[in-house]
Amino acid sequence: MSTALTTKLTVSIVASQSNPLLLGTVTLPIIKKYEFTWPSGVGADQADRLFTDTRTLAASTSESLDLAGVLTDAFGALITFSRINALIIAAAAANTNNVLVGGAAANQFINWVGDPTDIVTVRPGGLLMLVARDTTGYAVTAATGDLLKINNSGAGTSVTYDVIALGRSA
Repeated sequence: MSTALTTKLTVSIVASQSNPLLLGTVTLPIIKKYEFTWPSGVGADQADRLFTDTRTLAASTSESLDLAGVLTDAFGALITFSRINALIIAAAAANTNNVLVGGAAANQFINWVGDPTDIVTVRPGGLLMLVARDTTGYAVTAATGDLLKINNSGAGTSVTYDVIALGRSA
């Protein structure tokens, strides 16, 4: 039996910038909300695969998440992504070291950066988020472009991070 997946991702910012003047204060409120929804399926603007986990890396170690056929979903079924629609990496606030994303030595999942050696630093309590709404998304190519490297930036302490990958099987 296949599972159905419906997803809604909401990101919002509420900020207020003010400047006290002689006769009053000028305030600029910023309220912006981005909302993404994906019904179950394999077409444009759809998703049928989800991987979520909280993971811990020992000091100075790394791991490569294989997005094509090694990860399992919440029901224990193998997941093979052909496209990634959304990717979230959230570093735990209690981390001392940074979580480094990208830079796998081979078979890199890299079409979200400019170069195979590019690495994004996610500082303690920080978040990396990618969203693609188009037909292409971020393509995953089994055996040649499917490894997402996650690295603990330093010695001495472990790092914990959450990973959420949403995408399509075709």
